[in-house]
Amino acid sequence: MTGSDTHPTVVIGVDIGTTSTKSVAYDTQGRQLATHSVAYPLDEPHPGYAEQDPQLIFDAVVETIRAVVAEVPGRIAGLSFSSAMHSLIGLDSEGVPLTASVTWADSRASRQAERMRAVPAGLALHRRTGTPVHPMAPLPKLVWFAEQEPKLFERVAHWVGIKDYVLLRLCEALVVDHSIASATGLMNIHTLTWDAEALRVAGITEEQLPQLVPTTTVLPGLTPEAAQATGLPADIPIVVGAGDGPLANLGLGAVHPGVVACSIGTSGAMRVMVERPAVDPLGGVFCYALTENRWVVGGAINNGGIVLGWAGDALAPELGEHAEEELLELAAHAPVGSGGLIMLPYLLSERAPHWSALPRGAYVGLTHGHRREHLVRAALEGVCQQLALVLQSVRAAGNVVREIRASGGFARSPLWRQMLADALGMPVRFPAGHEGSSFGAALLGMQALGLIPSVDVAADLVQIDETVRPDPASAATYAALLPLFSELYDALVPTFTSLRRLAPSLPAEPPPTPPPK
Repeated sequence: MTGSDTHPTVVIGVDIGTTSTKSVAYDTQGRQLATHSVAYPLDEPHPGYAEQDPQLIFDAVVETIRAVVAEVPGRIAGLSFSSAMHSLIGLDSEGVPLTASVTWADSRASRQAERMRAVPAGLALHRRTGTPVHPMAPLPKLVWFAEQEPKLFERVAHWVGIKDYVLLRLCEALVVDHSIASATGLMNIHTLTWDAEALRVAGITEEQLPQLVPTTTVLPGLTPEAAQATGLPADIPIVVGAGDGPLANLGLGAVHPGVVACSIGTSGAMRVMVERPAVDPLGGVFCYALTENRWVVGGAINNGGIVLGWAGDALAPELGEHAEEELLELAAHAPVGSGGLIMLPYLLSERAPHWSALPRGAYVGLTHGHRREHLVRAALEGVCQQLALVLQSVRAAGNVVREIRASGGFARSPLWRQMLADALGMPVRFPAGHEGSSFGAALLGMQALGLIPSVDVAADLVQIDETVRPDPASAATYAALLPLFSELYDALVPTFTSLRRLAPSLPAEPPPTPPPK
């Protein structure tokens, strides 16, 4: 069933991301055999908009699959899909897009989301659907379309996500998996059905949404046109797949309860697998599905490596475009805690654990004695402290955290690795690289096709390269600063509100950046 060493059985994981689609072929031992990616733009036609052309993304999916099929040395057992979450596309009755693909990064529904969050029903929706009431989510986006584009809204026959659209084109199946659906704000995570109250708020009917299916659902194959375009047989099994966040946990081998996956790329995220869906009482975390007995609880932050990039542009422009190493060396000359300087790193607004489009960045505690190295270090510490707040919310949802695995561009820096371990107050383990969500998609596909017993094998397939342990003195400093860091958000909410009112021409959130996986 698994083939031989010379002709292995292969599953292709297709990861539809915000800035590119990547298809990767893996064998059942987790070895990567072929890969291809195609990039596409993220359009910002108006302040707060972040959308894409569905046709460009579909073309990228077909091209990457075709390229990998041409390279793969073994028997291709099937395709399995991963996708960025929270996208929204309106289709007519023939399946033709009436809107762009409105991505997670689109903030045009900020005021609708704030209005919904301001009443008790907002938190109730979050607890039932697992999705925070935030402009990233399709629910507030639907309310925006109903209010701002009512004629278009009335013409839409079906509302789908980008992966749903791709599968419709490839297989003529209008389906959405439980994982992607759990990130819409429209599905009840406890019943795995569309939530009647959420549909009422959105102003749509169940018939306008795809059929809900498990992530391991196998579709019977491709249309003749899709088979010819991809170079695959028409009867090849197509596994519906899941959202890129939950699948990234598989890519890190963080599949067992208590093992947290943390990533810092341009932005950041922290997620832990759980066996039953749950949201903390204050609504600080999301809860998204993976399989019938695997869910992820966690939070994403908008500001990760982008903060270091900003520090280079704003504080050390003479260093040029490749300033990262020099900035990190500069930060290493400042003491832990940056001499009492705190930075709220909300340059691109923020998501977890407050889930508000209001906040802006701020330095607090600045004195005459602070220098550039303090400002750079405080920016990096702010990112790590924000992730520490997300970790608090993960624990508040009832999860015991026994291990943290981390990945992302930040991991190249020993300083930032150590800073994260110190801020979280726990050892952080760094696995050997895998292609994240595409590997997770392939593993899910292998389970669905009976090639592996379960996705739990990811824990054995992913090897740990290094474990960084917290320095006790540094960890104590960050633990003492964390309550102050947390309190500053609430203290500055009135200021954030006034600033937005005084600058109405600015977008609710600055231009978006790709999410971590």
